Amino acid sequence: MQRIIDLTAAAGLLAARIGNALWWLGPTLGRIVVGVVFVQSGWGKLHDLPSVTEYFASLGLPNPGFQAALASSTELVCGALLLAGLATRFAVVPLIITMCVAIRTALWDQVDGISSTFSMIEGLYIVLCVWLGTTGAGPLSIDALLARWYSEPVSTTARSQSARALA
Repeated sequence: MQRIIDLTAAAGLLAARIGNALWWLGPTLGRIVVGVVFVQSGWGKLHDLPSVTEYFASLGLPNPGFQAALASSTELVCGALLLAGLATRFAVVPLIITMCVAIRTALWDQVDGISSTFSMIEGLYIVLCVWLGTTGAGPLSIDALLARWYSEPVSTTARSQSARALA
């Protein structure tokens, strides 16, 4: 019995070591997948704006032309930011709002509780965006590069040389 307990503990420690070594994989894959989805969606909508405007009008949205352009541009720009891992924690906010509006306007008749909301792809995008907003883009991102760059101590001489070079 003690051998089974020891093997279980060793397997748990191994799983924790592997998980800790690969912690960067989750946020990296999550933002790339969500970014690709939103870039493609925004690009497609922007290239067929009259159809999107007509659809928004059929939903009864006020000012459907503006709303269609706003939603499409938001998806394209914020999706591209996610792909690059730039301003990730800010870029997810408009995407979450866009998905909430989509659920409320286009899919509301399918919602009969919280579980049905999260079984919709839009609900899953909201969850992924909330996760990316709270954890960040991960180490393979422009956000991480900028954080490393700005957190390194720079000598006074190097700062003054950089200031002269920029002037």
